[in-house]
Amino acid sequence: MRQRKDQKLQKLLEDQRNLYHTQDLAVLWGIDNPNTLYTTIHRYTARGFLNRIYKGFYSALPLSEIDPSKLGVVALHEYGYVSTESALVEHGVIMQEIKYITLVSGYSKRFEINGFKFLSRKMKGEYLLNRTGVVTGNGVRKATVERAVADMLYFDPDYHFDGKDFVNWEKVKEIQEIIGY
Repeated sequence: MRQRKDQKLQKLLEDQRNLYHTQDLAVLWGIDNPNTLYTTIHRYTARGFLNRIYKGFYSALPLSEIDPSKLGVVALHEYGYVSTESALVEHGVIMQEIKYITLVSGYSKRFEINGFKFLSRKMKGEYLLNRTGVVTGNGVRKATVERAVADMLYFDPDYHFDGKDFVNWEKVKEIQEIIGY
């Protein structure tokens, strides 16, 4: 029995995701029985191998070591990516201070984790799942500057951009045509 527990811990330590929903842990450990799964999770959190973020969502690292953008995207528990204001601030296209890490996903939601506030905007599935202009770096999906501009215009066609010179407007138009919005 001890060897099986050590195998579970080894799998957890070797896995690079570091953020898990309950079902992710069930798959990682190959546990079908819900009672066994919840008992294992409880024991691993009590021993400090897992950190409970909220019910059903756990981290193998202290939250201070997790990229807040990754935390928000994984917390959505569905496909989503960092876009709109967060991506535009990062690229110098808008200068306002933003209060939320902004995400695009299949539903609208505001939530807070570990002092970080998140705002997820709902985009129609046919547009959301088109990955044109969405790149992955350090385990986080983010919109390129042009995709972020196109997304912002999808949500607010009259949005004002401070740093218009940082945007390739032909590429924005191309992305809009490819995606269809």
